[in-house]
Amino acid sequence: MRRVSLPTVKIKRWAVALWLLALCAFTCAEFFPASVSGSSTGPSFVEFESGQVRPIAMSPDGTKLFAVNTPNGALEIFNIISGGLTLQTRVPVGMEPVAVAARNNNEVWVVNHLSDSVSIVTLSGTPHVTRTLLVGDEPRDIVFAGNPARAFITTAHRGQQRTDPSIANVPGAGDPQFTTAGVPRADVWVFDPANSAGSLGGTPLKIMSFFTDTPRALAVSPDKNTVYVAGFKTGNQTSVVLEPLVCPGFQPNTPCLNSNLSTSPGGNPGPATNFEGKQAPEVALIVKFNNATGHWEDELHRNWDNAIRFTLPDKDVFAVNANTLAQTASFAHVGTTLFNMVTNPASGKLYVSNTEAFNQVRFEGPGKFGGHTVQGHLAETHVTVISGSTVTPIHLNKHQRSQSGNAAGYGRKQ
Repeated sequence: MRRVSLPTVKIKRWAVALWLLALCAFTCAEFFPASVSGSSTGPSFVEFESGQVRPIAMSPDGTKLFAVNTPNGALEIFNIISGGLTLQTRVPVGMEPVAVAARNNNEVWVVNHLSDSVSIVTLSGTPHVTRTLLVGDEPRDIVFAGNPARAFITTAHRGQQRTDPSIANVPGAGDPQFTTAGVPRADVWVFDPANSAGSLGGTPLKIMSFFTDTPRALAVSPDKNTVYVAGFKTGNQTSVVLEPLVCPGFQPNTPCLNSNLSTSPGGNPGPATNFEGKQAPEVALIVKFNNATGHWEDELHRNWDNAIRFTLPDKDVFAVNANTLAQTASFAHVGTTLFNMVTNPASGKLYVSNTEAFNQVRFEGPGKFGGHTVQGHLAETHVTVISGSTVTPIHLNKHQRSQSGNAAGYGRKQ
């Protein structure tokens, strides 16, 4: 918002009354809303705003602040002064921008989630978009790293742009192979900022793929030589045993022979009824892979390998050499849903904000009849620290147990 100073003037009573009337026209409706009939058609549109990932950036010289205006499809440019911020200008970009990064003091790159593009904004003269790069589906984040600097942009591994004939010779481009097993589902498009011109939509240096879900966050090491790539909803190595493979009768210790001649360890752990005595339905069972034993197990630690005949990796974060554009490491068990990342400028440690789900644990009710519950503990909020090859999830919900013995929280102290 621009800073303005209003001169002191004498205001007559009628002017004050007119001002109050105008003010009420904008505000009174909020406190005294008009009645709405059942035939009301509602607003002319419904706004679905994409989640911001890197919405704010500062110019290297510290004189300007850049912020994406997601619903307005614009980049807001502010001057940083001793007293705060003043709006310099607003630059239209693509649809639903979610991330911004300053390449230098004169150029800013904006990631447009809905447009599947990147807008390059020059600050020379009247700020405006000088170039639009077309990237993969649903781009989310952008960083600059390497020597010389490259631009790294996270996108989903889908068909948008990657099959265009103009980039057929780009390493990693081509058919996304949706139905092919073992194909990575996370892409990072890499561009040379010094040579962003060329074919319509730009030509990337490489499209890198990683064996995880659609990526979201990026981070850069203090020396600018390593880029970290994180999947978004990466999972927690849980799967479902189909109901026909769970033995009937709620007898957890009675194995049974299935129609495919495999053996299941028993029935649903139960209870077989609710607290009113009504019979529970036969249902499927969620199990989790136990990395310590190498088996698919439920809460009773029964082995369900006969029902789940595949392995499920849990790679969450990847390290990339920003100069050679090669993956150098991967990190597992960071979290279930990964949000943003940042590196410690002194130690180089990587911090990943995330939540860890407990969907393999049954019952969301109070737990009095079922014996246990995930109520208040459906997921843990973590910041996971990656140092070297060590992955350390730190639980943020550091509550204590109440005097009655009921769990008020499950966090461990760090």
